[in-house]
Order: sequence, then C-alpha cells, then structure tokens
Amino acid sequence: MKRVLITLAGLCLAVGTVVAGEPITIGETVTLRSKTLDEERRILVSTPPGYDQNGQRYPVLYMTDGNAHLTHTRGTVDFLARNGLMPQLIIVGVTNTDRTRDLTPTHVESRTVEGRVLDLSTSGGAPKFLDFFERELFPYVDAHYRTLPLRFFAGHSYGGLFALNALFTHPSMFKAVIAVSPSLNWDDDLSIRQAASFFENRDTLDSTLFVSMANEEEGDPAPTHLDRLEGELEEADAEGFEWQVMRMPDETHGSVVLRAHYWGLRKVFEGWQLPADPETGQFVGGLHELEAHYSGLSKRLGVTIVPAEQTVNLVGYRILGRGDVGGAIEVFRYNTVLYPRSANVYDSLGEGLENAGRLEEAHANYSRAVTLAAAIGDERLEIFTANRDRAKEQLDKAAID
Repeated sequence: MKRVLITLAGLCLAVGTVVAGEPITIGETVTLRSKTLDEERRILVSTPPGYDQNGQRYPVLYMTDGNAHLTHTRGTVDFLARNGLMPQLIIVGVTNTDRTRDLTPTHVESRTVEGRVLDLSTSGGAPKFLDFFERELFPYVDAHYRTLPLRFFAGHSYGGLFALNALFTHPSMFKAVIAVSPSLNWDDDLSIRQAASFFENRDTLDSTLFVSMANEEEGDPAPTHLDRLEGELEEADAEGFEWQVMRMPDETHGSVVLRAHYWGLRKVFEGWQLPADPETGQFVGGLHELEAHYSGLSKRLGVTIVPAEQTVNLVGYRILGRGDVGGAIEVFRYNTVLYPRSANVYDSLGEGLENAGRLEEAHANYSRAVTLAAAIGDERLEIFTANRDRAKEQLDKAAID
C-alpha cells in the first residue's frame, strides 16, 4: 500500500516579498494490490474538513472515474453540508485501468457509435469489479478511516450503467445510487430490462435512486431510453424505494456531472435540513426537537445519525438570541457530549454560562477550550484565551466586591 497527498496547489502571497503558502490538501492517493482484479488499483480518498481533530465517523460516497470528479464533488459536499442540507462524507474515488472492462455488466464484442466501430472485447467485468468493492475496497476503507455503515455510490456514463447494475444485482450494497447519463443502450437496453425484472415481484427496497440525463437523447423518437426507464420506475411498487429522474438538456454528456451530483445528493438527503419557521427561515425548537429530528433521520437511514457540531452550535446561539439562556446552555452542553475533543463546544458552553451569570462554570469551560485548542493548534486559541481571561477578571472583581 502506498499513500500520496492530493493537493490543489501551492499558494503564494506577495507582501513586499514573495512568501510560499501552504498547499490546500483535499485528500490522499492510496495504491492497493487487488487479488480479485489481479492488479494494482489507485484509490483517491478525501476526508471532511476537521476530520483529523474531531473523532467523528462519516458515511462514505464511492465513485468511479475518481480522478475526474473528486475535486468538484468534494466542493459540492462541503457546500451542501455547510448549509445544513446533508451530512459531511468521506469520498472514495476509484481511478481507471480498463474502464470498459470494469464498468460494463455484460460482454459485448463491439459497438458502432457515430460511424465508428468500438472494440469492446474486454467488456463484461462489472460483476468482478463489484466483488472488488465488497471484498477489498470496503474492508480497507472501514479499517483505515472512521466510517459509518452507510454507503452511497455515484457513476457517470459507463459508471452510471455500473450504478444501475449495482442496484439491480446487489440492492443492499449501497443505500443510494446516483446514475449520471447512464449508458442505457448498452447490450440491447440491459438496464431497462433489468429494472423491469427487478421490480416485478419486489415488495420492499430500502434504497434511493437518482438518474440524470444531459442532452444525449435530444431529437430521439419517443419514448427515449430514459422515458422507458422512468416508466419502469413508475411501475415499481416497492415500499421504502425513493427515486427521481432529472433531465438536464442544457448540459452535455461531459458537463452534466457536477449538477447531477448536486441534485442527486439533494435527493438522497431529502429532509436532512432542520425544520424552519417559514417566516424567519430559522429552527424554532430546542434540544428535544433537535434530538427528535435526528432520531427520525437515523430511523430512515438505518444507522445512528448525530447532528454536526456546527449545527448544534448554531441552534444553541439561535436559542440564546431568543433570550432562552437555559435552553441554550442545554444545547451547548449536549454538544460537549457529542464532541468532547472540540475546543469550540466548551467555549460556546462557557458563553452560555457567562450569560447566565454562572462565572465559575463559565471560566472552567473557557479554560477547557484553551487547553484543547493549544493541544491541537486551533486557530481560534486567541479568542478562547480572551474569553477565559475575561471570565477570570469578572470572578476576581466579584471576589473583591
């Protein structure tokens, strides 16, 4: 196994003299020797911001064509998570060796595309590639990263074909799949035939499917391949199955992936956002409502889901802003239980206690924040120290008075 950091760039700042900046790291490259595939495979792994400090476990999004889609997908996940629309994820992108072999479910000797005959003699390796995921990749990722038993998959083109095949042949492997411009015409419309057979006698399916298509079928006679797949999904009567088909005719086969990942993740995590007052757009509940919301998400996703540290903190400050100091303290204290290694949660609890006039407790929590921040090099150490010192001054003044 070999690991290499993945960086965006080395940045430079010019202030009188040129100073080399620190690279922005979005993940690492891991090289695995696969017994199943009898070759080395390069895997790209991107962990969420703060992963090295918080001790939290995360769901995992697996992708094909990882080198093409890791950067924009990391940005999409970070953006949606910051806005409370989904959880943070570990992203695992598998790079290609023989893409046709790995992503196609059946063997086809050749295809003619726009007058060109394509040699597909290596096709049909998707079953073995799925075995690689299940027997080698999943165990490796679970052993080396803090994962939750909650996996998702996204694939484009042949990767979208692979995604649909994974759902129809291994329905419990992924909680949701995102199939972007899937090759629905592969092997006499295999995916459409698979869908019809798969849903014929299926009463339940605990999974979500999102399918997008760019402008590839513009001008094709109706019903198009996507129309026919959508028809099979409409006929499905499996309890627990959620799905969405989205057409993006203003996108090309190459450009569609970024938007498809955005809307696909929105569908997968539909209902993730905290319920808000329609007039203010703000969460109006307290700790009980917060816990009830995430209990519902846990039931739906089949694993225990806890709110992100930032989400709990934001709720606490909104409650504090409403003048409910006791309610805010309750939420801030809950955050220290969820994230005991975070300096910021103790600082926020200290602020709530200070607002309640409980200066000794406030000072103790501010001090805890400073200790943790100093140990991990938290950039907010100066702020935490100022809060601790202010609380100490108030305690000293109160003792004199």
